[in-house]
Amino acid sequence: MSLCIDYYFTPQSPWTYLGHQRFVHMARQAGAQVRVLPADFGKVFAVSGGLPLGKRAPQRQAYRLVELKRFSQQLQLPLNLQPRFFPVAGDDAARLILVADQAGGSEVALALGGAIFAAVWAQERNIADPAVLAQLLGECGLPADWLTLAGSAAVQQSYEAVTQQAIDAGVFGAPSYVLDGEIFWGQDRLDFVEQKLAAK
Repeated sequence: MSLCIDYYFTPQSPWTYLGHQRFVHMARQAGAQVRVLPADFGKVFAVSGGLPLGKRAPQRQAYRLVELKRFSQQLQLPLNLQPRFFPVAGDDAARLILVADQAGGSEVALALGGAIFAAVWAQERNIADPAVLAQLLGECGLPADWLTLAGSAAVQQSYEAVTQQAIDAGVFGAPSYVLDGEIFWGQDRLDFVEQKLAAK
């Protein structure tokens, strides 16, 4: 039986960025299919008790920066702790990743997702700017008209459906990896994902 992992995330999440390369490699090594599922975590938080970063207690915001630095150094991934374009709206980028998945398949969507995550956290680019998203499509060798498709009502419906799927699955934070109905929240839980895959 083929393995399948549901991968829920937001394009502007630093934790998704930090875990992305490792997760993609892990899934490939296991021969697992990845369902690429960018979701609107504003709506997820509304029903799960989560808070946007700016509404969290100062202590939590400060500790987040400490942890980001630790993981960036441990994983040897470049990361600007306070990038120029953050907070940033991720909905347009999320819909573009959905188009990539629908038109090109999960591998294409994962590659574009990785480029978008790095654009925020390593390159200080504004992923809410359509011009930046167009540049990223070009850099990934992908069709420019996908940006137009990403603004369609059909793709918005897909985005809303993925968000509801996340809520129904009990997901409450990004990234979340769901395997056989079991949620693994956060890139620091990837060791457990790897163990679960090895046991299949």
